[in-house]
Amino acid sequence: MTAYEKIDGSAAAISDDAAMLRAAVELTRDISTARPDIYWPDMLISALVGYAALAGAILLDEAMLAIACGLVAALALYRALLFIHELTHIHKNALPGFRFVWNLLVGIPMLTPSFMYEGVHTLHHARTRYGTPDDPEYLPLALMKPWSLPLFIVVALLAPPLLLVRSALLVPLGALIPPVRRLVWERVSALSINPDFRRRPPEGGFRRMVFWQELGASLWAVALLVSPYYIGWRPLLIALGVFSFTAVLNQLRTLVAHLWENDGNAMTVTAQYLDSVNVPPPGALPVVWAPVGLRYHALHHLLPSVPYHSLGEAHRRLTAHLGADSTYMRAHYRGMLPLVGKIARSTMVKRG
Repeated sequence: MTAYEKIDGSAAAISDDAAMLRAAVELTRDISTARPDIYWPDMLISALVGYAALAGAILLDEAMLAIACGLVAALALYRALLFIHELTHIHKNALPGFRFVWNLLVGIPMLTPSFMYEGVHTLHHARTRYGTPDDPEYLPLALMKPWSLPLFIVVALLAPPLLLVRSALLVPLGALIPPVRRLVWERVSALSINPDFRRRPPEGGFRRMVFWQELGASLWAVALLVSPYYIGWRPLLIALGVFSFTAVLNQLRTLVAHLWENDGNAMTVTAQYLDSVNVPPPGALPVVWAPVGLRYHALHHLLPSVPYHSLGEAHRRLTAHLGADSTYMRAHYRGMLPLVGKIARSTMVKRG
């Protein structure tokens, strides 16, 4: 049995809570528009702070200062990177130029251009796909073997060097060899965790967007690989270390974004909500490890088109309207460690 093979288990059949679903829509109609005055400064400042701190980590000789700068860089660039999630949900005309600038400043430099999530993440939100084998972002981790969880986290350390190899070597090779191109697109061109997911070929305008983003990422990756011959290995190795920390943090966030208790059957919207996680205030740490609205991940599954800056207000309205004993409150958790413990305990239950 591999790390990604589940053991027997099933999520309980849960009927839809019509009152909750109706309230979620009706109470948030006036806060469902993406605000450029929030998106632009947030993304730009996060990227600016991240790259300035990364420069400090590379240039400073004092070890503790360099480590502090590296930590700031990882957290700031993590926040900037997670705007890729917003790009998959906001209307393409909502924020003119935002996708282009984000790719130029964040997506391509971090070798994760937006096409790697666009057209993929929306499958995770499809009513009949969530939690099934057709969901690119779902594994029944709570039903798998205990050693699957640490492996799930450790593999994230390899993400930055693998992305570098992908863009610098595999993509150019695929431009010359069609079978390689097909393999790269199907298997390593999506930010997915389901190893059985195969991506369909891009079409139309999206295909043109993929071409230009791939070209930019490949040119940048090649420049990174040759940079040690001119400026030494220190900048590249430190950058890879910072990005690996970011990748692990994101993988930890992913681990606690859901309870991962579904056995592959289609679920109701309410069941999907209860298999997802909110970590609302008063806890402060989720602002760091689940930024850009992702502390309200269960709520996001109820309202995927509501922008990140409105989720806090949506949460307050729903809490006040539905009350403490409602279905809505059952997806709330205190923090990352209790969630990791809950999922870990689930893996230790013998099934079958």
